[in-house]
Amino acid sequence: MASDTTHAAHPTPLLYVKIAVLLAILTGIEVALFYLEDAVGPLVVPFLIILAFLKFVIVIGYYMHLRYEKPFLSRFFSAGFVLAILVYAVVLGTFGVLAIRAAT
Repeated sequence: MASDTTHAAHPTPLLYVKIAVLLAILTGIEVALFYLEDAVGPLVVPFLIILAFLKFVIVIGYYMHLRYEKPFLSRFFSAGFVLAILVYAVVLGTFGVLAIRAAT
């Protein structure tokens, strides 16, 4: 059975290198935030979550080729990430970690 769906062109090796450099820069920012935690204050955790989400989207978009698939698949993986963050927050809240962290 023939398929009439067309796929977009996949990334070139140069684009993969650019993506790897971008991921390395984002990781460097994460490491810097760890060392600057006292200066950034309570915003360090939201910044780290945002950076993790960006890296997640980049990796699944390019290295897993989801950018070239139907948008449903990208939404599915992104929804899974958001659900994981929510479950993680509920568990931390249940054990009182978030309350202790906010008090210090």
